[in-house]
Amino acid sequence: MACSKLFLSCLLLQLTSLFLVPEVAHGLGLKVGFYKKACPNAEAIVKEVMAQVLSEAPGLSGPLLRMHFHDCFIRGCEGSVLLNSPTNNAEKNAIPNHSLRGFQTIDRVKTALEKACPGIVSCADILALVARDMVVATGGLSYDVETGRRDGNVSIMIEALTGLIPPTANITALKAGWAQRGLSVKDLVVLSGGHTIGTSHCSSFTNRLYNFTGKGDSDPSLDSHYIARLKLRCKPNDQTTLVELDPGSVRTFDIKYFDLLLKRRGLLTSDAALLDDSETKAYLDLQIKTGGSTFFKDFGVSMLKMGRIGVITGTAGEVRKVCSKVN
Repeated sequence: MACSKLFLSCLLLQLTSLFLVPEVAHGLGLKVGFYKKACPNAEAIVKEVMAQVLSEAPGLSGPLLRMHFHDCFIRGCEGSVLLNSPTNNAEKNAIPNHSLRGFQTIDRVKTALEKACPGIVSCADILALVARDMVVATGGLSYDVETGRRDGNVSIMIEALTGLIPPTANITALKAGWAQRGLSVKDLVVLSGGHTIGTSHCSSFTNRLYNFTGKGDSDPSLDSHYIARLKLRCKPNDQTTLVELDPGSVRTFDIKYFDLLLKRRGLLTSDAALLDDSETKAYLDLQIKTGGSTFFKDFGVSMLKMGRIGVITGTAGEVRKVCSKVN
């Protein structure tokens, strides 16, 4: 998953709890095969469109996986990240979401589904299905996706600005932010593994290269040889260059990013922080020692759990006809 530009101060991080879904992960009303009768080919249609997209733009796998995360972490998994605002005040307009890519791909999937089954499949479910298909397309294990989400009709920029956990977060902030959404420490480290197919803007980590403590120094926890390589790619104040989180394996879903973390080559502060907790560090050690013996299955379990955060089901919300606007 690509990480957004450096965007939050410590003060904003303290405000994250203001805009989270109140009861976190529950998932009532979701089930595997929700569209079996109303749109039996829904998942096949999504898979077919995504195969076409990746043949044209294979670099979208990480961003599309990440989009589901950004949706679920603000207001729950109800498609609010997809909404446009005439006043540029929607979630996608928040600085953390400026680097999201693939909105047109979601529209492309929605168009195909509307042609086959008008008004049936929600945009929130499309995000969840696309995320799963990105994992599988890049070499990960398939997992069942619960569907039945409805789409929300509210999207507010400030909620994403203050609610998304920044790439500068330490382990304490990470654990608190995930717990507020009903996710465990294991979920945190497992789903961080999604960065194996991600990229990041230089601006998300250049502080670690050039001015870590405000004295023109580098982060001592980052491998010095890696720092030298990164400085060749990222100059101070670079806002546009993308760097692979898992160099050489960015389009393959594997455990190599965990290996990089253990070698002190985790690109982001928030990823390097996984070494600072005994539980997350033990999980990293186990996966590298055993060749990812449980990671691939664990990822699907944690994605299922994340996909239940703050869902809208039943007759609440709506099924948007166009994912970027309410009906």
